[in-house]
Amino acid sequence: MSTTANTATLETKEQPKTAREVIAENVQLLIEQLEAGRSEALTGYLNAMSRFHNYSLGNILEIARQRPDATRVAGFWTWKNLGRSVKKGEKGIRILAPIIGVHRKKDAEAEKDVTKQNTAVLCGFRSTYVFDVSQTDGADLPDMHQVSGDPGETSERLAAFVRTRGITLVYNPNISPALGMSYGGRIAILPGQSKAEEFSTLVHETAHELLHKAERRTATTKTVRETEAEAVAFVVGKAVGLVTGTASADYIHLYHGNASLLAESLEVIQKTAAVILAALEPTLEEENDTAATDEFTEVAA
Repeated sequence: MSTTANTATLETKEQPKTAREVIAENVQLLIEQLEAGRSEALTGYLNAMSRFHNYSLGNILEIARQRPDATRVAGFWTWKNLGRSVKKGEKGIRILAPIIGVHRKKDAEAEKDVTKQNTAVLCGFRSTYVFDVSQTDGADLPDMHQVSGDPGETSERLAAFVRTRGITLVYNPNISPALGMSYGGRIAILPGQSKAEEFSTLVHETAHELLHKAERRTATTKTVRETEAEAVAFVVGKAVGLVTGTASADYIHLYHGNASLLAESLEVIQKTAAVILAALEPTLEEENDTAATDEFTEVAA
């Protein structure tokens, strides 16, 4: 490593753990924190899911544990490429990076299809370090597009995503006092809600469709399923900039200290939220339309 890179403090003595070991260690720590009355610990993990939904569950838990206030992380050289430098003496956030190898096919097999001669394979994991933007100095970063209290165009993208999954979406006043209902292939939403409430309700019911219409590894109760769906709505809502309040402080009590059930639940929450958030990303065509509109507005002005 160069002298420049040594401006950051990296702990390299610790041996890399497996992804499962990382998850198990963090889930056990979460249980201990929650049983000790630190209910904000769960909110911290769910906040991390909303900020780092492209990361694996294990790495999300690692970031949340080591630096709960992290908002945007990247490696040392990635920050360099963005015009920022890690401050001297800053401690890196240890995460796991996959080690990808190449499986070379035998000559006779490769000759059958020259486009598929080699196959990438996961060989294991190695420790690597990322730093939060607060640990860096340098050029200003472009503002990330966020909505404040109004989901905006993400509501339309969410409704479109629901329909692409073959789920019928209807608005029905007769479901009152429920805000939304999931029927397995059909979602009903109570009309008249605010835009933010309607978006959150639709995420909640979509989570039910994605999470709870298939057999789970561990049997769950209705209360656990409702809490998982609400957690997905919390993560997605935070990610798009909605004010969503706090996560349920009673979450841990649903599991009675059951680490395996809690780990499974956190994993499905993270994966489901990531699927929904990926669907809410603007398409290239939409971004081009926005850029063209902005350019026209500037010219007209």
